[in-house]
This record gives sequence, C-alpha cells and structure tokens, in this order.
Amino acid sequence: MRQVIYALLPATFVGIYFFGLPALRVILLAMIFCVATEAVCLKVLGKPLETLKDGSAALTGLLLAMNLPSGSPWWMVLVGSFFAITFAKMVFGGLGNNPFNPALAGRVFLLTAFGTQMTTWAKPANFPMSLADTVTGATPLGILKEQGASAISGISYADLLIGNIGGSLGEVSAIALLLGGGYLLVRRIISWHIPVMYILTVAVFTGIAHAINPGQYAPAMFHVLAGGLMLGAIFMATDMVTSPISNKGKIVFGIGCGIITSLIRLYGGMPEGVSYSILIMNGLVPLINRWTKPVKFGVVK
Repeated sequence: MRQVIYALLPATFVGIYFFGLPALRVILLAMIFCVATEAVCLKVLGKPLETLKDGSAALTGLLLAMNLPSGSPWWMVLVGSFFAITFAKMVFGGLGNNPFNPALAGRVFLLTAFGTQMTTWAKPANFPMSLADTVTGATPLGILKEQGASAISGISYADLLIGNIGGSLGEVSAIALLLGGGYLLVRRIISWHIPVMYILTVAVFTGIAHAINPGQYAPAMFHVLAGGLMLGAIFMATDMVTSPISNKGKIVFGIGCGIITSLIRLYGGMPEGVSYSILIMNGLVPLINRWTKPVKFGVVK
C-alpha cells in the first residue's frame, strides 16, 4: 500500500501545482477522513487498530481525492470517505474481503448524490491558487461529449501529457501517472496485464470509431490521454483485492474494462466511463477467477 502511495506522488504533486491549495486541502481531508472512519469502524467492531498501519485507508483517501474536483467542499469529501470505508470496505470484513474498489465506490456514490458539485471542474492555475481564485470549465471529455470532435482541435496532446487541463486531480497528467505505473511495474507491485490490455482495448475501439467517422469521434490517442483512463488502468483496476488472480484472468478483466469504458464514452450519456467499467468488472471477478483457474498438475480436464 505504501509503494502505491509513493507511485501516486508525481501525479499528486502535479495536481497540487496546477490546482493550488484547494487540491492540497482535498487530498489531506480525504486521507484524514478515511483513516479516521476506519479507526471508528474498527473500534465499533471491537477489532485492534493495528490494521491502520497497513496504509490501505490512507491509500483509499488519496485515490478518492484523485477522483474529485479540486473545489470539492469539505462535507462532500467527508461523505465520500465515510461511504468508501464503511459501505465499500468494512461491511464486507475489511481489507481483503471487499469485492469493489472502495475509492471508486465512494466516487460513484458522490457522483450520484451530488452531481453538480462532482461535475464542477476547476481550470488549471499556478500554485498557490486559493478557492477564491478558482475558474471553472469543462473537461476535454466533457467538451467532446457536448460539442463533438471538432471542438477538441484546440486541445493539445502536450497539455494532456503534462496536466495543463481541467478535470479531477488524478486525470490531468498522463506522464506523471505513467511514471508511477513504471515504478509499480519495476517493483513488481502490479503486472502489465491489466493496464496494458485496458488501455490497448480503449485505443483499438475508439480508433476504429474515429476511422469510421472522424467528424464525430475523437482519435484514439485523445481517449488514451484524456480523462481517468490512466489513473483507473494503472492504480485502480490493478487493485489486488478486487482484480483476478491469474494472468489470463487479468487479461480478460482489462479487456472487459476497456470495452465498457469505450462504449460509455462513445455512445453513453456520460463523458467518462472508467469508474463504472472497473466496478462492473469487479463484480465479475469471481466468475473470471472460476473460468480462468489453472488446471492442477496431473489433472485431466
């Protein structure tokens, strides 16, 4: 868990740089609220507080913050943290027993309950911007969904790589997320199967759509760099608790996430589909594990 937090630091620093003190505030509040909520749950359940040291609650808070707008009010961060820890983790028995990614569950709950606040995105500005200085605007995927492919011609891939765009804290800098993913791969915290197949599937599907109708659909590279694809594929879909065990299962999981994300982005009413795709595939993990379970040595099918 600590290694994943370290890997998220480049994207965290980029988010703070572009969105200023409000971003730092959201990150600290989410991490504190998640750790405090888990401490209360453990106390109520009569379990020792030693499990707080595993870093999972702090990681959930950081991932939740990376999925929130920088201008999120403190009470909304509190509600999301409470839901993520209590209803998406502790009611199932705590770490290792939760079927769904807690941070994504918290994010989707907030999006459903507080749609206006969750879709009010700040435009990037230099640190240390305050809440009073915040200027809001649409995300690149929001512009694509509302105005069509012709409206994104002014958005450069360089801005998508560096992070000079609007959006949640964790979807602004593809290169920072890739650096963190490379660190996790080198340390063997994650394997390549889920992130590569997830991103590749989105690239293939959106690339085909763009080739058929370039006037309506954006290029594959835009879909790869924009939105929460990098954050979801590298840091959330690879959660060892909620993802398949075998490498074959991870490939199936990644492809499934990519297909659902592409369908929502291309044909759905929402501009983004990463959160929903990962949660849907989380629910299918037991079946995927059963279908892809390796045959024991010496056993004939």
